[in-house]
Amino acid sequence: MIDKQLASEAGKQRGLLALVACLGIGGGVLAVVQAYYLTQAIDQLFLGKQELAAVAPVLGLLAGLALLRAGVMYGEEIWAFRLAAEIKATVRQRLTVHVLGLGPVTMAQQPAGEVINILHEGIENLDAYFSKYLPQLLKAAVIPVLVLLAVGPLDHTSAVIMLITAPLIPVFMILIGKLAEKRNARQWETLNRLSAHFLDVLAGLTTLKLFGRSREQIAVIIRVSNEFRDATMAVLRVAFLSALTLELIATISTALVAVTVGLRLLAGSVTFTQALFVLLLAPEYYQPLRLLGSQFHAGMAGKTAAADIFRLLALNGPSTDKGSAPVGPQQRVAVEFREVYAEYEHGRRPALAGISFTLAAGRHLAVVGPSGAGKSTLAALLLKFLAQSTGEILVNGQVLSTLHTGSWLRQVAFVPQRPHLFQGSVADNIKLARPDAAFDEVVAAAKAAGAHEFIMRLAKGYYTEIGEGGQAVSGGERQRLAIARAFLQNAPLVILDEAARGLDVNSQAALDAALTALLKGRTAVIIAHRLTTVRQADKIMVLTAGQIAEFGTPAELLARDGEYSRLVSASQAGGAEHA
Repeated sequence: MIDKQLASEAGKQRGLLALVACLGIGGGVLAVVQAYYLTQAIDQLFLGKQELAAVAPVLGLLAGLALLRAGVMYGEEIWAFRLAAEIKATVRQRLTVHVLGLGPVTMAQQPAGEVINILHEGIENLDAYFSKYLPQLLKAAVIPVLVLLAVGPLDHTSAVIMLITAPLIPVFMILIGKLAEKRNARQWETLNRLSAHFLDVLAGLTTLKLFGRSREQIAVIIRVSNEFRDATMAVLRVAFLSALTLELIATISTALVAVTVGLRLLAGSVTFTQALFVLLLAPEYYQPLRLLGSQFHAGMAGKTAAADIFRLLALNGPSTDKGSAPVGPQQRVAVEFREVYAEYEHGRRPALAGISFTLAAGRHLAVVGPSGAGKSTLAALLLKFLAQSTGEILVNGQVLSTLHTGSWLRQVAFVPQRPHLFQGSVADNIKLARPDAAFDEVVAAAKAAGAHEFIMRLAKGYYTEIGEGGQAVSGGERQRLAIARAFLQNAPLVILDEAARGLDVNSQAALDAALTALLKGRTAVIIAHRLTTVRQADKIMVLTAGQIAEFGTPAELLARDGEYSRLVSASQAGGAEHA
């Protein structure tokens, strides 16, 4: 009934949890005390035939107890919501930090829509677990015991009936809960699938329109939405069945206590005060168990969502290393790979096999080869998005895995194939590389990247808002903004992942000029998918199936008439055919 991992999260808020528990138990104690004084007041007024003034102190005490109990119950609810809010905030922050720390390589294997759903809806589902289910579970464990301790000395028969009938409620709750658990899991799985599919449709809307398949996706979304509706209705049916069953058991049990007390009162085996005290406490005895049944499904929803939350938290990404050595500002960077092996999916997909090379400071290395040869993996290793399985990567003689990731990445400028621009101004997107940069520095970086002119043509210049993903700017303009980031960062190591891919001739020429200026005096690794981009490299490394097929200068490799020469010939033939 208690999820161990969620209980551990609650345990981290011991103060709030103890306060909520004390308030809940305090409300139960006040219910017993209130029932006792109410019994005394009725006994004195009706059987003792005392004047109202004589029992005024008891009535005043009852009014005070009622107000105090109402305040305690209100405080319990307020602090229970505070407990849930604190735990949700803590889990959300930890999960966000963990997901971002896993890096792009690991997170690329997780459905984005599902992750978003877990971060939002999944964590919100924990609210009812901590604010309602868990406090009610604590009260259900303690308050019936308090009532039994109060009733037992006065009426053994009623205490025995209560003791026998009370376990029926949790037994039925567990039996129905097993059915509810499967349906809750199906509902949550359907919601994850709906979120992932809808996000996928939005991301690929252009492609769907091009192929005339967007209306088919509407039908798919409607179908999955209907499945989610059916799953939700199935959960609600079980919830209503559970509530009816538990209410019926509690009502019958209370009636059983009332009938036996009434018969024994008529027989004279119990006094009126004893009978009335027991009758007032009988509903209080079963109420925590009844309310626990009504909150049981909220708790199940929280447990179902928690399974995915803790699955993400347990996910170990290859980018999570123990590096802590600080990296100060570097003037020049030299890189060395020593028998480096790398793989994905825990060894099921090998990427690099025994790569060894040295790149001197200030030199440029172009990495070429067919798709899947390991070119992007090499860049991911240098960016610490991926950790090698064996071998060593050295940076200026230091082992890369021992370096602090954040301080190391400040020494690396990365220009990917498809740079991402965020919702915000042009200046803010450039300043992503160095948030404390002055506006003049941003402008200087944009000019160096050949981006200043097109920026000034925008409606508000550098303060123009561009949409998520770079809306309102072209592909070439987006690349130049990414190069402007690299200029602003002014890092000694530059990694280019085919920065000019897919651009027209004019845009490519402008980018080539900007890249030439960017690489001057810096160490560079140029991931080349097209051989036209390797002209400015000092060395070329040809990868095939994760291994180095050839390594040398462009002239040396052409003279060998090997793999590089064949790639060049194929590239030239393709270009001539295209022309």
